[in-house]
Amino acid sequence: MKKLQLLLPFLLLFVLFGFNSNSYAQNGPVLYFCEYYGSAGETGISDRFTTGFLTVMVKCDYALGLTDVTVQFDKYNCNTGEFKFYKSFEYNVEADMKYIYFSKNSTSDMSFDDPGIYRVFLLDENSRTVTSGLVEVIR
Repeated sequence: MKKLQLLLPFLLLFVLFGFNSNSYAQNGPVLYFCEYYGSAGETGISDRFTTGFLTVMVKCDYALGLTDVTVQFDKYNCNTGEFKFYKSFEYNVEADMKYIYFSKNSTSDMSFDDPGIYRVFLLDENSRTVTSGLVEVIR
């Protein structure tokens, strides 16, 4: 019993400091939204917008290694409690990019026409999720 009492403080110190490791909430790509991306950077970052065009931003600490990607919108259906496909857009990006914005262009409108809650995905060329985020669209 005496040995156990002597060992207990060392065991407690080991538990407190021995398992000390860095952990972060986000250690991969992050997807978020803004009203517009221009020469001054992002304008109007939020997760709540009125209907209309939005810009989808993706930021990462390392090169994403992607070339052909899809931005997909799924809309939440309050009656069923499930997300349902809304629309998607394809983009070509550079493999060494760490910071990408997706906005309206000739082939994608990036428009949220109906109020609701949307889950937005960045998908790789094999339709696997790279990152995702939620946005609320109001009138």
